[in-house]
Amino acid sequence: MEIKRIDHYSIRTLDVEASRKFYTEIIGLTVGPRPAFPFPGLWLYNGKPPADLDHAGGNYGIVHVMGVDPDDPQGLIDTVGYRDPDTLKGSTGALDHIALAVTGRAAMLERCRSGNVSFFERTVPTLGLHQVFIKDPNGVTIELNFPASEAPQAQNTAAAAA
Repeated sequence: MEIKRIDHYSIRTLDVEASRKFYTEIIGLTVGPRPAFPFPGLWLYNGKPPADLDHAGGNYGIVHVMGVDPDDPQGLIDTVGYRDPDTLKGSTGALDHIALAVTGRAAMLERCRSGNVSFFERTVPTLGLHQVFIKDPNGVTIELNFPASEAPQAQNTAAAAA
């Protein structure tokens, strides 16, 4: 087996709408086509989504949101297995974070501020990266890796002196 790339990640959530809002308004993804699974959810795409899944060309989104329907959880259980809903509150299990290579730091930070999303920044000078860390509504840490050229000047100077 040869691994080509990470295809997508899935979020099991008690609040599909909060996840949709975060991933579209803060991260900038777009809702697109999704198979008719027997549970609520959505697929989120980077850029323009395909018109339908028959013409997706392998583009099946990068974030899959799987909603837990407390009144009818069986569809999700039958599709991906059972997980105690209480374990979804404030915990990501063994997963620590998801990292995305991105550009456009200033616009991203403005979206965070206007959406009341807390963030932490740091520059990794040896890697040429400036990182911004945020949490989605489900507690998953998202690491946004910007080119070091997008780092604030003061942090670049402090990082270079360290």
